[in-house]
Amino acid sequence: MPLTVKSRRKRSIRIAVTVLSGVLPVLLGFAILNMQAERALKQSSEQTADEALLQFNLMLDNTAEAAQVLLPLAGGSCNDAKLALREQVTRHPFVRSTNLVYDNNLYCSSLFGDYQQQVNPGDYTQGQLWLMNGNPVTPNTALLVYRLSDDKKGALTTLNGYHLSNLLRLIGRQTSLLLQVGNNWLSADGKVHKGALPALPVAQSTRVSGPYAFTVAAGFPEGETWRYMSSEYPPLFSLLIFFGVISGLIGHVLQKRASSPSVELRRALEAGEFIPYFQPVVHGDTKKWSGTEVLMRWNHPKEGLVRPDLFIPFAEHSGLIVPMTRALMQQTCALLAPVSASFDKPFHIGINITASHCQDLELVEDCREFIEAFVPGSISLVLELTERELIEPTDITHQLFEQLHGLGVMIAIDDFGTGHSSLGYLRQFNVDFLKIDQSFVAMIGADALSGHILDSIIELSAKLDLGIVAEGVETEAQSDYLTTHHVNFLQGYLFGRPMPGADFINALSHH
Repeated sequence: MPLTVKSRRKRSIRIAVTVLSGVLPVLLGFAILNMQAERALKQSSEQTADEALLQFNLMLDNTAEAAQVLLPLAGGSCNDAKLALREQVTRHPFVRSTNLVYDNNLYCSSLFGDYQQQVNPGDYTQGQLWLMNGNPVTPNTALLVYRLSDDKKGALTTLNGYHLSNLLRLIGRQTSLLLQVGNNWLSADGKVHKGALPALPVAQSTRVSGPYAFTVAAGFPEGETWRYMSSEYPPLFSLLIFFGVISGLIGHVLQKRASSPSVELRRALEAGEFIPYFQPVVHGDTKKWSGTEVLMRWNHPKEGLVRPDLFIPFAEHSGLIVPMTRALMQQTCALLAPVSASFDKPFHIGINITASHCQDLELVEDCREFIEAFVPGSISLVLELTERELIEPTDITHQLFEQLHGLGVMIAIDDFGTGHSSLGYLRQFNVDFLKIDQSFVAMIGADALSGHILDSIIELSAKLDLGIVAEGVETEAQSDYLTTHHVNFLQGYLFGRPMPGADFINALSHH
């Protein structure tokens, strides 16, 4: 039921929402930091790949320059070209050896002089570069051969793999950097591998050389994003956890506030969930209907009808009982005013008010609008003072009751004898009716003390010339007793249960 102790299921939902409120910002912050780390790593790999491409192009420019100088000597005598071959090795720091080729036959080398070795152009990617895993002079050592040819003439310049792997290590010290030529690729450890380049899991960037047939790839191994975040963002992690805790606390407070009785009652009031129910009041002698008490019910969208004892105390405590009563009076007008011409005049309509209604004079205007909505003289409005809160006798309250009586509104003390100060009300306010609490009526014939109290209340009302209404009449014996003691009006399940407006109007036509 609403406004009662929350179930374990609802409590678990609140806990889950609180945890989610705290965890969600942390997860969102981690996601943002992760994106930032990935962006930073991507920029790093792109810069590394660009720098590697530039440096490898410069190295190959150096070797290509030597090949261009030697190409015109191809086909000539090796003895005449030896000095020129060695001179190019000396002048170009990255060139390890130079060679002359004629008709795909390597016949002159800066290392060996006259030399005979067949050259296969198919070994060279785009006829230009060949990444070798060593040669007879330096086995198992990377070697990059540059080939320049013009018809049958050709010049080969070799680039030491040490320079290549050293460049991969220096430029790619923060990344994984690879050099690919054809179906072979070189890693920073100086080893040549066959096959396609392996995928770099994080932030891979690939660059293809324009003038030369090679590719460089830069990237990071698996888990590098987290390693980068843990090394670069520790203060931000602490800040995220702090914000997560604050967000969780805010979520908890907002839930607690959103689930408070006053907030739920305000929501229900705005949604028009408080509706009038009508319980008939009958004449004590004839048992004909003389009026009705308007009772407030909460038609909750999920819980159905809610008992008034579960929400009225909260409404009184929060001050919402005043607008709730105003809405109840307006709905009562809308239901009963159209049929008021058929009432047995005057038809009593009782509405409960509390101490909160007596703090200003707004109730006078509410009652005036209520009475004016009905056929003149067809009703008698009775305000029933509930005693859950003490009504202080101030200038405002005296003025209020004086103006209400001026409108013809009658005042009744509800549940007489059970509240704060019923006898004080009789002395301080101009009261018209007493309503005997159902607890006294229920003890008729069963409890002698309660019977004496009931008789005393009836006798007191007669001496003060006050009307009297007995609530909670459920048996014929109770009805007969009260009628015998000249109680003016009776109310209870014996004559009718509280019912919706449409049912009440339909039942009223038969009485």
